Amino acid sequence: MKVLAFRHVPFEHVGLIAPPLTARGIAIHYADLYRDSPPPLEPGRYDGLIFMGGPMSVNDPLPYLQQEMRWIEQAALRGQPLLGICLGAQLIAKAMGARVYRNPVKEIGWFEIEFTSAGARDPLFTGAGARELVFHWHGETFDLPSGAVHLASSEACRHQAFRLGTNTYGLQFHLEVTPAMIADWCEQDANCGDVRELAQPLDPRRNTARLDVLSQSVFGNWAKLLGASHWQASEA
Repeated sequence: MKVLAFRHVPFEHVGLIAPPLTARGIAIHYADLYRDSPPPLEPGRYDGLIFMGGPMSVNDPLPYLQQEMRWIEQAALRGQPLLGICLGAQLIAKAMGARVYRNPVKEIGWFEIEFTSAGARDPLFTGAGARELVFHWHGETFDLPSGAVHLASSEACRHQAFRLGTNTYGLQFHLEVTPAMIADWCEQDANCGDVRELAQPLDPRRNTARLDVLSQSVFGNWAKLLGASHWQASEA
C-alpha cells in the first residue's frame, strides 16, 4: 500500500504520521506542487491522500492549491481516503463547498480540544481521551462541509475536526509534530510574524510524550481505515 502526501512548504512534513504507517507496510510518497517544476502525478494510483499544513491561505490565488482542491473533489467522488492537517483540512473543506475564513484569534501553541459525542465514537479517535492537549498553529478556520460530522472543538475555534462520509477527515490541529519540528517552525521566515505576536516562547516539549501516544493511535487508526476501505487504487 502507498499514500501520497501533499507538502506546501518543506518544513511541514508528515512527522509522526510516518511511524504507524510504515509499521504497517504503507509507503509515503511526497507531492510538492509548490515547486516550479512539480513532477507529473496520478493521485488515483494511491491508497490514500494526505494534505499537509502551510503558512499560506486556501483563499490565496495559488494555482497549485486550486489543483489540489480539484484532486480532492475527484478523490471524494471515487471514495478515496483523504486526511487533511490544518491547511489540508481547510483545503478539503473548501473543495467540498464550505467557507474558509479568518478565526477570531490565532491559535498558536498548546491548547485543549474537546471531542463531540460523535468524535468520541469515531473510529479515528479510538483511544483518545474526552479532552486532549494538542499543538495548534493557525489563523483561519472553516465552516463544516454539507453532510460533514463535527468531531472536535477548542475554546477559541469551534471546528477542529470533521469527517465527511466514511473516510474523509479534516483535522485543524497538529498531531504530527515532533519537538524538533515545532522548534524549526519557530525559526522559519514564513512564521516570524506569528512568533513575534506570542506572549511567551513556545515550549516544543510541553506535551510531547502524550502526543507521541495519541499520534500513534490516531494515525494507526487511519492506517487501518486504509486497509478496510473499499477504494481500490489503480494499477501502478
